[in-house]
Amino acid sequence: MADTPYQPNRPIRPIRPIPRIIFASRWLQLPLYLGLIVAQGVYVYHFLIEVWHLLAHVTTFDETKIMLVVLGLIDVVMISNLLIMVIVGGYETFVSRLGIDNHPDEPEWLDHVNAGVLKVKLSMALIGISSIHLLKTFIDADQRSSHTIMWQVIIHVAFLASALAMAWVDRMVSHPHSAQPHGSTDGAAQQAH
Repeated sequence: MADTPYQPNRPIRPIRPIPRIIFASRWLQLPLYLGLIVAQGVYVYHFLIEVWHLLAHVTTFDETKIMLVVLGLIDVVMISNLLIMVIVGGYETFVSRLGIDNHPDEPEWLDHVNAGVLKVKLSMALIGISSIHLLKTFIDADQRSSHTIMWQVIIHVAFLASALAMAWVDRMVSHPHSAQPHGSTDGAAQQAH
């Protein structure tokens, strides 16, 4: 569904009260996005504490411990990226336009974001986060039970399968003509032969 750009000269029909209330209810999501910004601040604080912890023990940590701390930092960054996608993309998609067109720092992905694209991007971010957790588990496998490792692998595979399914469905919805097999023709063309 393409959005029609706002045209100031076009007369605006008055909106009836019930549709107006329903349309205005999208602003109930604003506290949710503001809460995610607070959560982002908590992750920044946690990140800085972990960096300080790494610097304080740079001479005492072995390579495995340093790798685990760095993977933890990467995990925090990836979760932070996920938060930004949800905050910015969700607000733009479901609440109101951000009004940052032609801003030099506008994210590239924002100009073509919609609910389907956002779901696929979020699922890819979850796969990345799950991959980091799985890598940390494999590095530190002797500290984990085989049952825990097995379930982490199963959950990661489930994330992969769901991301592939969402991307496939989004592709079918976005490009319905590409879902037809090659060489197939429509009914009118078949009747002509």
